[in-house]
Amino acid sequence: MFSKWFNNPVYFRYAFYISFAVSVLFNLICSEKSDSFYFLYMLDTVIFGLGFYNRPNWFIILVSTIIVVSRYYLVPQAGHIISYLITYYLIAYISVGLMKQYQRAKTGSIELILALSKALDSRDNYTAHHSECVANIAFKIAKKMKLSKSLCAVIHQGGLLHDIGKIGIPEHILLKDEKLTEDEYNIIKEHPVIGYDIIKHIAIFNENGIFDIVLYHHERYDGKGYPEGRMGGQIPLTARIVAIADSYDAMISNRLYRKGMSLEDCLKEIQNNKGSQFDPEITDVFLSLFDFRE
Repeated sequence: MFSKWFNNPVYFRYAFYISFAVSVLFNLICSEKSDSFYFLYMLDTVIFGLGFYNRPNWFIILVSTIIVVSRYYLVPQAGHIISYLITYYLIAYISVGLMKQYQRAKTGSIELILALSKALDSRDNYTAHHSECVANIAFKIAKKMKLSKSLCAVIHQGGLLHDIGKIGIPEHILLKDEKLTEDEYNIIKEHPVIGYDIIKHIAIFNENGIFDIVLYHHERYDGKGYPEGRMGGQIPLTARIVAIADSYDAMISNRLYRKGMSLEDCLKEIQNNKGSQFDPEITDVFLSLFDFRE
């Protein structure tokens, strides 16, 4: 839950409004026990700093001062108001710094994803923008399925990185302008594991599920995919979504050795593989994006 809140600081803002109102209300109702509620104002300050981390300094100081004044007059205790102000300013700015550090780390990971994606697509002019197209289609599917914003973002980022393992595939195979031999195809099939090995040390990818997309996007719903031969619900939902987006873009894109399918033929092919290669529910959602009916 906290990861979701850190990704959407507006939740902390709403929480601050509620928690500060509750703190004041409790003090007014339970005035005889008000000295036991001082910790609520500290909590209010922490939540405030997390929710309003990107506001100017004057705003941080102003609201922190309001919290201190409320605490000072509603929770009478020994001590000078100046000491309270210094303490609460520190609490607020520590919270602000924590959220800023988190947001910088998140921005850095997104920039890394885009850099890796561009590095991959630059190797092959015929698949340039493939990762971006897959990411966009997968995101639309996830959004149509009403998945959470954070999961939709993971699916988009995973789509950008799904083929990162192809960086480790020799160019004479990756760029071959005719049908691959069985041995060459087996080498291509290693790219999910290679991709996993490339990014497995990036902790944030493990935490948000991007690993699953990179490793399992070539698994099939009927268990005939690779690298592990997982089937049905054994395949992570995120990977099942990216799998159909990946197949769609591969089918409609031109290659050196073949011309891309028409949209109608592509959609029919995906429909025909519903329940075998692709998750039936996700297939229906994907086809609904094009208002496709048999």
